[in-house]
Amino acid sequence: MQTHPVTASQSVSPQVAVVGGGIAGSAAALKLSELGVKVSLFEAGPSLVNGPPACHLHAGGNLYREISDEQCLKLLEQSIHTLRVFPHAVNQRPTVISVPLNDPGEPEALLPRLRKVQAHYAKLIEQDSANQKLGPANDYYRLYSREQLEQLAKQEIVSQPQSPDEWMIPVAKHLDLSAFKFPFVQVQEYGLSLLRIAASVKLASERLANCQVFTHSRVTHIELLPGTTPRWRVDYSHQKGSHSVEVDYLINACGYRSGSIDDMAKLSRSRMVEFKAAYLANWPSQQGRWPELIVHGERGTPNGMAQLTPYPDGLFQLHGMTDTVTLFKGGLVSSSQNSAQPELNPSLSRKLTQGWQSEEVEQRTAEAVKHMSRYLPSFSNAEVAGRPLFGAQQIPGSDPSLRAASVSFDKAHYARTEIVKFSSALSAAEQIIENIRELGLLSPAVCGDLNTLQSTQGLAYQQVLNLAEQLAEQRNYPLSLAR
Repeated sequence: MQTHPVTASQSVSPQVAVVGGGIAGSAAALKLSELGVKVSLFEAGPSLVNGPPACHLHAGGNLYREISDEQCLKLLEQSIHTLRVFPHAVNQRPTVISVPLNDPGEPEALLPRLRKVQAHYAKLIEQDSANQKLGPANDYYRLYSREQLEQLAKQEIVSQPQSPDEWMIPVAKHLDLSAFKFPFVQVQEYGLSLLRIAASVKLASERLANCQVFTHSRVTHIELLPGTTPRWRVDYSHQKGSHSVEVDYLINACGYRSGSIDDMAKLSRSRMVEFKAAYLANWPSQQGRWPELIVHGERGTPNGMAQLTPYPDGLFQLHGMTDTVTLFKGGLVSSSQNSAQPELNPSLSRKLTQGWQSEEVEQRTAEAVKHMSRYLPSFSNAEVAGRPLFGAQQIPGSDPSLRAASVSFDKAHYARTEIVKFSSALSAAEQIIENIRELGLLSPAVCGDLNTLQSTQGLAYQQVLNLAEQLAEQRNYPLSLAR
């Protein structure tokens, strides 16, 4: 077994190991590397940022009626931060929020929060004009009455919408308006391309000489070494054999497998894991560009929320918050007294490690199409377009509605990122850097702009897109998902 000892002076340049190459681990690795820290990033899979589906930038948390206003404001800030750092990741189109007649909620109940989020967005722009990433604050949301939508339904669909009204035309034309309460809300929550973020992260890591990325590398053992200054030994196996590295600080960024690293470190932690999936469908009769469409509903019931996320070339991603679509019976599990790692049932674990049976893909995608076409009748002829986007999402603690979590610290020189939403990764990385400074491992003189990542700035869009398309191909997804 090879051991790589620390060579740099600790007060100037510590060595850090990051276990897990999802968005949380990658963001921490890039930020630390830019500060001169020597980083070893371990990822068991073949490429970075290959986690649960991320398609929506939660810039204000309007998909979640059940979370606190405070979480919504946090999600807004984190989303703006994400767009500043990953400028090529945005799919710029609004989201339409609707409440159907079969739902006990009222559209008016959404308005106080929307006003609060809009005011907070205006304040962020006032503090720094570079925060205007979602259009002008005054245009953050817009309401549409039934009469307005009926008028818009008479207009021709525009291939490249330029105004809020033009974005609403396909919705007004195709939705069964008699099934809804009014007003509808159009809000500037954009789409997010997981594949273009993965491409940006890979290209950025290649620019940083002190960021060593080990893919196909599984951490097999971690151990706190004896001595006055806490240090960790990390053993890992790779295609070329077993190795080990000694570091001054360890970051557990293993996502839904974080509990297995906590177990190795002999740390207890209360957490939940939820298995979820989204489905890909081609809609041959679709016309024009669509906004994202949300039909609110009570989670876990047959009327659970329906979500239609548009991509180019008639490709759509579908969520339905029911047990037959996105959610799974037994899909939410908790850690135990004996282990910090929640264990999913064998059939769900098998999906994570070996993939899906084709008949299951057909069946679940058909259920997703059926769920959406209750409100959008012409969508009923949509067809399976590829394997589902799926994964297990970690939720720290015991509140399954939590959406804006980020990081926790334990023992000596040990952090775990516990993000629930993609956009929380950067704020988690900043909290870890702050902790490393407080421990005296990073000189206060070593500072970077926490609001940005130098290594992702100046990447050419075409270069990011080309790599994102390659990743789509490698991961067996339609190329449209990268575009």
